[in-house]
Amino acid sequence: MTQAVSDPIIRVRDVTVQFGKTRVLDGLDLDVKRGEILGFVGPSGAGKSVLTRTIIGLVPKLSGNIEVFGVDLDAADRTGRRAVERRWGVLFQQGALFSSLTVRQNIQFPVREYLKVSQRLLDEIMVAKLVMVGLRPDVADRFPSELSGGMIKRVALARALALDPELVFLDEPTSGLDPIGAGDFDELVRTLQRTLGLTVFMVTHDLDSLYTACDRIAVLGNGKIIAAGSMADMQASEHPWLRQYFHGKRARAVMG
Repeated sequence: MTQAVSDPIIRVRDVTVQFGKTRVLDGLDLDVKRGEILGFVGPSGAGKSVLTRTIIGLVPKLSGNIEVFGVDLDAADRTGRRAVERRWGVLFQQGALFSSLTVRQNIQFPVREYLKVSQRLLDEIMVAKLVMVGLRPDVADRFPSELSGGMIKRVALARALALDPELVFLDEPTSGLDPIGAGDFDELVRTLQRTLGLTVFMVTHDLDSLYTACDRIAVLGNGKIIAAGSMADMQASEHPWLRQYFHGKRARAVMG
C-alpha cells in the first residue's frame, strides 16, 4: 500500500527506555511529518539523543512501537530493516567521523556498506556530496584531525547524505560551532531540505536553529513530549520550562 503524503515518516508510540533504574523515556509518543524539519528540544540530560538512538536501533527500548516509512521496525526482518536504514542518514553529535579514515573514505563508507559500485562511481558520489555541503573536493584526502569543527560537521553531513536518504537525523548539529558557522550550517540544512525534499529530525538546544531552520518543535520533559507545535505555539505556552526557554535571557525578542 502506498503511504499517503500526510502520513508521518516517523511514528513513535508509548516508547519507554530505561538505563538501570533511571527511566529516560516514559511512554513517549511523537510523529515526524513528511518534508518537515522538526526541532527536538528539552533540558540537558532529558534524553533527546536517546530517542534518536532508539529510533535507529542503537538503544534498546523496554516497550512501545516505532514505525519509519510505515514499517514496524520490531516486526521487520533483516532485509526489511536494512531497506529502511538505506533511506535514512545520521549526523551524530561532534560528527563522529572515523579518525583513521580520510574524508573520501568516511563519505564512501555507507555506500560500500549497502551497495556494490565501482571505485569511479564511489569517487563521483564523494565529490558530489562534498560540493552539496559547500566543501571543495580537494579536502578529500585529509584526515578528520586536519579539519576545523565546521568542516567536520559538513563532512559528517556529506556522509549522512551519501545514499540519497529521504530522512536525516541531526544530533546537535551546531554544537561547538561559532555563531556564524552555526548560522551557515542552519542555512545549509534548510537549503538541502528544500532542494532534496528531505524530512529532518534535528536534536538541538540552539534557539537560533529553532527560529531559522525548523518548521515545528517538539519538547521533551520528564520522559514525554510536553509540547509540540510552531514557534508561535512555543512562545504562547504557559508551561514553566517553555516560558524560561523561549522567553529567558538568551531568547530572541518575540517577532511581530
